[in-house]
Amino acid sequence: MKIHIIMAPIFFTSIFHFCFLSTLVSAISFNQIQLPKNATGPEAMAFELGTSRFFTGIADGRILKYRGPTTGFVEFGFAAPNRSKSLCDGTNTSNPNPVCGRPLGLALHHQTQRLYVCDAFFGFGVLGPDGGLVTQLSTTAEGEPYRFCNAVDVHQPTGNVYFTDASAVYDIRELETAISVQDSTGRLLKYDVKNKQVTVLFRNLSFAAGVAIDEEEKFALVTEFIANRTRKIWLQGQRPYRSEIVNSLPAPDNIKRTRLDNFWLAAARVMQSNLLPVGARINRNGNVLETVNLERWYGNKSVSEVQEYGSKLYIVSRLVNFVGVFKH
Repeated sequence: MKIHIIMAPIFFTSIFHFCFLSTLVSAISFNQIQLPKNATGPEAMAFELGTSRFFTGIADGRILKYRGPTTGFVEFGFAAPNRSKSLCDGTNTSNPNPVCGRPLGLALHHQTQRLYVCDAFFGFGVLGPDGGLVTQLSTTAEGEPYRFCNAVDVHQPTGNVYFTDASAVYDIRELETAISVQDSTGRLLKYDVKNKQVTVLFRNLSFAAGVAIDEEEKFALVTEFIANRTRKIWLQGQRPYRSEIVNSLPAPDNIKRTRLDNFWLAAARVMQSNLLPVGARINRNGNVLETVNLERWYGNKSVSEVQEYGSKLYIVSRLVNFVGVFKH
């Protein structure tokens, strides 16, 4: 599915500064971890602590676990209770099927080994260490059903989970329509692990594509894909849930926390009217500290997540059949 994004002129000013004032990093090496045959569209990742093993969800509804170069990927879980392998296996990104499910955001709570999942069709749920069928934790919040459960992050010390419903009106099959009408009905939500309740923290987000919580659970960074911006939403303090725009990189998708409360943002830059994929490391105030140009390996295909693990960046895109590994 090729997405055309219309950006207001104000964002081109930001793009000029982004392209010419931040550091554009060249790769030392780039490798591909190939998905299994007929598998495509890795959207997000969740790493185990202390290993290079990770989980990713793919277009045909499966959640795969990468167990290292010897074993490769194995099937770990799925969210669709009536999923048929004969019908679903091999489904591609351009044809999402509600019968198959579509896992998007993933976040692993390391202490309990609970893998939290946002599935575009089946809402917010969790998998235990043995995988299998996702246990649904919530399909509605404050009486409103999820239309497009998208991104998820877990605050490791408390186990609280934050996730987004990208749109309250349009589902994943209607993404281009949502973009064309500049939909702004997305929500940020919190799952309190102690009382098992979901609350809506923030509304009217312009396609809430990514979320990351800081180490002290003081704020969330939420990307707004349609509006080409990243919003900082305060979770504590005298005025909780106030917000401010901290970054205006185009087409921001998932965002992942790294060391020292920096964050890797999957985004794009503009070159001769084309959107070209980048990973941008930003600080808590949205300032760009480092930029990795991914055009050489992805062309004009968007990337959905850039995540740092060890000395490497792992990159996924819903438009390819591999996980990229970048060392610089």
